[in-house]
Amino acid sequence: MLHHHAPETDHGTPASTSTEMVELSIDGVRVSVPQGTSLMRAAIQAGVQVPKLCATDTLQPFGSCRLCLVEIDVRKGYPASCTTPAEAGQVVRTQSPQLQKLRQGVMELYISDHPLDCLTCAANGDCELQDMAGVTGLRAVRYGNAGETRDGVCGQHHTASPVDESNPYFSYDPGKCIVCSRCVRACDEVQGSFALTISGRGFESRVSPGQDQSFMDSECVSCGACVQACPTATLQEKSVIALGQPEHSVITTCAYCGVGCGFKAEMKGSQIVRMVPWKDGRANEGHACIKGRFAWGYATHKDRITAPMIRERITDPWRTVSWDEALRFAASRLKDIQATYGRTAVGGITSSRCTNEETYLVQKLVRAALGTNNVDTCARVCHSPTGYGLGQTFGTSAGTQTFKSVESTDVVLVIGANPTDAHPVFGSRLKRRLRGGKTAGGQPRAGLIVIDPRRIDLVESPHIRADHHLQLRPGTNVAVLTALAHVVVTEGRVNEDFVVQRCDEKSFADWRAFVARPENSPEAFEAVTGVPAAEVRAAARLFAQGPNSAIYYGLGVTEHAQGSTAVIAIANLAMACGMIGREGVGVNPLRGQNNVQGSCDMGSFPHELPGYRHISDTTVRSQFDAAWGVTLDPEPGLRIPNMFDAALAGRFKGLYCQGEDIVQSDPDTHHVAAALQALDCLIVQDIFLNETARYAHVLLPGSSFLEKDGTFTNAERRISRVRQVMPPLAGLADWQVTAKLSEALGYPMDYASPEEIMAEIAALTPSFAGVSYAKIERLGSVQWPCNDSTDEAGTALMHQGRFVRGRGRFFNTQYVASDEKITPRFPLLLTTGRTLTQYNVGAQTRRTDNSQWFEEDLLDMHPHDAQERGIADGDRVSLASRAGETVLRARVTERMAPGVVWTTFHFPESAANVITTDSADWATSCPEYKVTAVQVARVMAPDTQSAWRAKDAAFRDTQMALASALDAARP
Repeated sequence: MLHHHAPETDHGTPASTSTEMVELSIDGVRVSVPQGTSLMRAAIQAGVQVPKLCATDTLQPFGSCRLCLVEIDVRKGYPASCTTPAEAGQVVRTQSPQLQKLRQGVMELYISDHPLDCLTCAANGDCELQDMAGVTGLRAVRYGNAGETRDGVCGQHHTASPVDESNPYFSYDPGKCIVCSRCVRACDEVQGSFALTISGRGFESRVSPGQDQSFMDSECVSCGACVQACPTATLQEKSVIALGQPEHSVITTCAYCGVGCGFKAEMKGSQIVRMVPWKDGRANEGHACIKGRFAWGYATHKDRITAPMIRERITDPWRTVSWDEALRFAASRLKDIQATYGRTAVGGITSSRCTNEETYLVQKLVRAALGTNNVDTCARVCHSPTGYGLGQTFGTSAGTQTFKSVESTDVVLVIGANPTDAHPVFGSRLKRRLRGGKTAGGQPRAGLIVIDPRRIDLVESPHIRADHHLQLRPGTNVAVLTALAHVVVTEGRVNEDFVVQRCDEKSFADWRAFVARPENSPEAFEAVTGVPAAEVRAAARLFAQGPNSAIYYGLGVTEHAQGSTAVIAIANLAMACGMIGREGVGVNPLRGQNNVQGSCDMGSFPHELPGYRHISDTTVRSQFDAAWGVTLDPEPGLRIPNMFDAALAGRFKGLYCQGEDIVQSDPDTHHVAAALQALDCLIVQDIFLNETARYAHVLLPGSSFLEKDGTFTNAERRISRVRQVMPPLAGLADWQVTAKLSEALGYPMDYASPEEIMAEIAALTPSFAGVSYAKIERLGSVQWPCNDSTDEAGTALMHQGRFVRGRGRFFNTQYVASDEKITPRFPLLLTTGRTLTQYNVGAQTRRTDNSQWFEEDLLDMHPHDAQERGIADGDRVSLASRAGETVLRARVTERMAPGVVWTTFHFPESAANVITTDSADWATSCPEYKVTAVQVARVMAPDTQSAWRAKDAAFRDTQMALASALDAARP
């Protein structure tokens, strides 16, 4: 059912955080507001609308439009209500003949510099200038409407300026600009890009994205904040220009990264007109990035799979069949495999892109319908060390804070994460805190420590500069973290009170003695890490002094052979300094995909049932036995890498893979492909014919997030609703497909809706006991743990007073060098990451206009390394490791340190994971994507060129074959 969302109220200025209240009278209405509240906001709170153009509650007061003038008893003049704070006892009037006259005069000037094409304007019906002309009662303009003076010269340049259509998602028409500066302020205050300015004077004033630059060529990151802020059609979504104004909206949650932004899908029937960030979304508070805001067109892309397909062998052509036939075929294959090879010869992989409810059903199908614990999730290859490390030290495997908590932080330590690219909405919030000043609530700027092999944007960007950039060698996180702890311990910077009250005494004593050893000092590790000891010491002192220091980390921590050790080292450091259990501190993993947290919560690991309870626990297992009507196997199943190894050994023959392109995303592509080729039945459920589908026997159409009903859980444990805005293109939602497959296997799953599935999850999972759709509908979102022992909305801040495990436990973190070492043959270290405009394996973003910003994976390398190899910027280069070889285009940049190269993995043709090896985390088998010894050479020899052309032709042939199969399979 469509959710028709009521229009949001714009209070004109941000809310005051003061706890002191003042009472005043506005148009005869008594109102009590927090001290510091603007008169405009107080009036709106009292139900009195004050005309405005430059004011909006997402930006600081500006006071330029002069429409919001008011009268105050015993005060001369007509102050702007947006910049005037409410005071106790004030008597304020927002309406009078004089105010009406002043406002009409102001509106006359605005309209004199604005075209009167309202009927054909894309903003007709959604234009604040149009609205204010009506509110002020403007009926005539004495000055014309071309922005001219009496000689008819000035103003022509402004109103006749050409429209900038360079950005694929929005247009910029300077002729309609009223120079309210809202877009400029949004770019500065909300996004933090500082890409826009006001150029020119008088009638020639206009917003400019840079001197003689188009929007596409500027520093604009296309987050859409300027478009959202614009009160006219100056900045307008091209989808609105093409389709017209929407007629209803549906609140849902973005399906890109783990920030979990709330959006209003603004619709005409079942057609999306635009995606607008939801102001009440707790994770994003009305902000967005280019992906969530604009890159949703993939949902209706022509490549979408809309009908099930099957084939006997992977060399056969695809055959389009009905849902019933496809599901019967898949179930028959799986049952035959189990009859021949045994119950554990099959398994499943859940998706971190799918909802909690869908993921829960897949692991239930594997355990209850197939009778095995061979279920795993893509979190295995990204954040499984987070689960292990935080579970061991704190007692639960999740972030400790909300994103908003960063506003109370004094020192930020970012390690192995690039928030401005991979989690841009949180990145913008973080940048506001790092800038300090008005947009950070008047606080001084927060200190910043960046630990990363690359010079990411946070190291230096407009109005931000890291206090310390520890540019370590890939693979040495544990050495740096242990060295930081050495300084804390040996310089007497431990928070002794916190440790005594909150932590395990024996483990702390052992750890303290361990990190204090001379071999763990910054000086001892300097040759290993490449980081000057003095910088490590200074960073440790800054972090320890706080008073509120927070750690944010990403895949640059977890995707290592010592990933779990590094997470433990982070937890050790936070506990030793007392940076847990209050606002502004904490350990915060930045989750990569939209529902990585949820897929782990739902029992997707082979050793855990939902809620992180071990499968060997008899009491827990008996609850699921009773609820599911089965007897569960008490033995943990196979992890993803074990599944591949068992497939090659002939012991694992059937796999149900939902929403993951493991051939492109998992390491050592040759190994993965060989394992899938050895299967008797691979069932792929996805929205596109991906690389993994090349080895599939059954292809089941998936549904995009716009076709889903359910919940996602973001990196701050926030459970938010995902609401269906258009019917599934293939006729069935993903949860229905899984339920029907289970029924075909002989284990019926009778659910009428995802809400019923969540009710079952809540009944069986203590941390979800208080979660319901009704509560989320009422509160907007909830955070687990959410049960009778927590607040109604759950737990925003973890480990207050005590850790989940009781007392926090320290572990020694002995640095062990990676097996991946540079050699004369492979003298460089490759590390990987993501970029702003593309996402993960690119299946979605490559099918949008985002590719206009980033159209291929590039290899970043330092100028010294490039010069040594005769490589120029833009050259094609071979990238080789002991696992394989591929060809990329080089990008020569000072962002890299000598000896280190970097690339992304968004495009299948780059085959980046052909290079990555089988090295993995010791505790969780998470692959070591971030450290691979490689060599780079310019592609110039005839034989190398021939090899590249052959590879390129083979890839094109494969893509054409996939496209042909897709076309042939369409009904």
